[in-house]
Amino acid sequence: MDRRTSIKWVLAASASWPVLHARSGWATEAPPAEPLLALKGYGTDPDLLKTYHPGEVWPLTLSTAQRQLAAVLSDLIMPADEHSPSATSVGVVDFIDEWVSAPYPDCQRDRPIVLAGFSWLDAEAARRHGKSFAELAVAQQSGICDEICDAEHAAPERREAARFFARYRDLTAGGFYSSPMGRKDLGYVGNVPLARFDGPPPELLKKLGLI
Repeated sequence: MDRRTSIKWVLAASASWPVLHARSGWATEAPPAEPLLALKGYGTDPDLLKTYHPGEVWPLTLSTAQRQLAAVLSDLIMPADEHSPSATSVGVVDFIDEWVSAPYPDCQRDRPIVLAGFSWLDAEAARRHGKSFAELAVAQQSGICDEICDAEHAAPERREAARFFARYRDLTAGGFYSSPMGRKDLGYVGNVPLARFDGPPPELLKKLGLI
């Protein structure tokens, strides 16, 4: 699973994913964890001149073990290569922890999907190898993920796990490519001052039929 494949998956993914359905062997409810704070509203607008640190706006809720699993899975999806560092080295685990801990509807929708997926990975790792997912060798971790990395071709009993993996892959890519190193990897040059701007390249305009 290389980074170029990951970005293709992100671009091709649908904008939303169905909530996981209850089936044998798959827990749709989040495993026991500290409850989210009952927040009313979303608070005030952020101070755009301030640097916020993880957990400063709302408490982060992933456990140490869950963050460890999140790190392992994120780096399986987006490992370091000759162009850029791994997902964890640019803060993707903090991004995911912020996401599943946030009070917004989309984040609260994703939280049980992610936590149930983590539980499934640990259960599957224990069933096959007698260890937690994070404790497995990379080849063993990849062997499990290879069976759920394509929801269309996953076995029926692994379809919900495959949907979790697709959502987690999107979150990993979103966290990575919104970081400074991720934008550099994409070749994105926005949000920087330019001495001059000559407009879109003529060859691009021609290809789009605009000239």
